[in-house]
Amino acid sequence: MKKDFVSITDLKKDEILELFEDAIKMKKKVKKGIQHHYLKGKTLAMIFEKPSLRTRVSFEVGMFQLGGTAIYLAPSDIKLGVRESVPDVARNLSRWVSGIMARTFAHKTVVDLAENATIPVINGLSDLEHPCQILADFLTILEHKKTVKGLNIAWVGDGNNVCHSLMLCSAMLGSNMRIAVPKGYEPNKEIMDKALEFAKKTKVKIELFNDPFPACKDADVIYTDVWTSMGQEEEKEKRMRDFKGFQVNKELLEVADKNVIVMHCLPAHRGEEITDDVLDGIHSVVLDEAENRLHAQKALLVKLMG
Repeated sequence: MKKDFVSITDLKKDEILELFEDAIKMKKKVKKGIQHHYLKGKTLAMIFEKPSLRTRVSFEVGMFQLGGTAIYLAPSDIKLGVRESVPDVARNLSRWVSGIMARTFAHKTVVDLAENATIPVINGLSDLEHPCQILADFLTILEHKKTVKGLNIAWVGDGNNVCHSLMLCSAMLGSNMRIAVPKGYEPNKEIMDKALEFAKKTKVKIELFNDPFPACKDADVIYTDVWTSMGQEEEKEKRMRDFKGFQVNKELLEVADKNVIVMHCLPAHRGEEITDDVLDGIHSVVLDEAENRLHAQKALLVKLMG
């Protein structure tokens, strides 16, 4: 039976931890130049409604390193739901390729692809979640902190798709999460409720703040993202006003744990949600995160398509 990765919750806690082990093993093989063609003869179709540096390169290189092939499908190639319906695209691709990765505007598009494809579908980003990013994030946290259990993770900024997946995964893996957002930018209530259910089982806290300083007090991890995402350009002026005071800077780091790591899914709008000195500073692990997109996704691809 095929398995999809539409939400971070499509994997159980043990499966996520097993993925990290596999990712670390494959990462070591890459560093040593050892071939690992676990997906030889397999093909991944990559559907992009939104452009991306990290998502495209990491999946394409990942499939190459695994001995497979990746096909890039630009917005003009398919025009999902316009030139052809989403179910029809899913059914056709199922006859040719071994898996689908889709980076879309609407979460429903990924859901519809998964429901109609007979092959695994991976959410490369939607407006509701960014689960592949969060696999890379927690792999990075594990490498730097040696554990994910009991850590205090602070989110500063918009309660967006990355925040949603991070919150769910934090609760599943046993990390506390404090979310600092301006009023009106809180995470999706349904996602929040689901995360709180996981948090009860793992005995951790998920807390909401409207001030980043108490949220970041003694934090082991501080995570931020852009204030204005792709497709929200018309709101930029308002968002710049609303998010004033939510910048990750050296003053905010002073209230965190002395060994805090700073994370950002990238691309960053330097001087807005994060300052240059923090993004490029000793606490920043953003390039480790970017690299780990490759390794975490390779482990995921092998699990779903191997």
